[in-house]
Amino acid sequence: MLAGVLALIGLLDRLLVPSVRWVLRRRLNRAIDQLNARLMLKIPPFKLARRKVLIDSLLFDPDVLKGIDDEAVRLGEPHDVVQARAKRYAREIVPAFSAYTYFGFAMKLAKAVSTFLYRVRLGAINEEALRSIPKDASVVFVINHRSNMDYVLVSHMVSTSSALSYAVGEWARVWLLQNFIRAMGGYFVRRDSSSNPLYRKVLARYVQMATAAGVAQAVFPEGGLSRDGALQAPKLGLLNYIVSGFDLKGARDIVFVPVGLNYDRVLEDRILLSAAERAGAPAGSGRKKSSRFAFRPAVFVR
Repeated sequence: MLAGVLALIGLLDRLLVPSVRWVLRRRLNRAIDQLNARLMLKIPPFKLARRKVLIDSLLFDPDVLKGIDDEAVRLGEPHDVVQARAKRYAREIVPAFSAYTYFGFAMKLAKAVSTFLYRVRLGAINEEALRSIPKDASVVFVINHRSNMDYVLVSHMVSTSSALSYAVGEWARVWLLQNFIRAMGGYFVRRDSSSNPLYRKVLARYVQMATAAGVAQAVFPEGGLSRDGALQAPKLGLLNYIVSGFDLKGARDIVFVPVGLNYDRVLEDRILLSAAERAGAPAGSGRKKSSRFAFRPAVFVR
């Protein structure tokens, strides 16, 4: 009796389950095709690939393999130990994008939250320049960082044109939230990794692979929230990864789109002001030391 049940389960696993997966995959591909037909920046196959495939591709990238060899020699550790550490870094970084989660749930939530908290107004925008962006270009939105609402707001504003991929700090690596962020296409970045060349190599190669594949990205050059609203000195790590991996002879261009965000009031205002006071910098004093780089305002929030 037990043998018969096990045989039936095995038969279903061999015949029925693959058929169901094929039907679901076919429907998903059809939905993606319909979605890409209306998006200005199409979702590339790289973004839709299974997470395990992306992790394996990253681990067996020649530059990452060389980084593993160099790390093993530098630290005097077995190659397998260093490779396992690189795999842990890759699993930490690589997202698991879900088009259904992004467009079916997250963008509706982003719209509801944005319009509930603020009166959103789109300011200056060069529509002609945006329409002239090549369809196969890698687009990078470069954004000033005023609030944690920036992620939600910008995603909502471009939801009819693209699915953005963000770099997210370690603060968001908590249960459920990290799974949701990965499903949104976000990837996690350690803030203090200057003394970890292997981690930086894995991160750099993921960013470069995504850029080469045409994934639309959003980057906050300041690397953190502005405490007083002034632009902070840029941290060019991610931008450096993007441009250093650019192939001048390749078929795909990289287009940087500046986006300026401004708020009448941010949700974190009291927290940011308190942090500035604890650091010994009165509110507004940062404006005298702000960076010389600037954005042309493109989005206003009230």
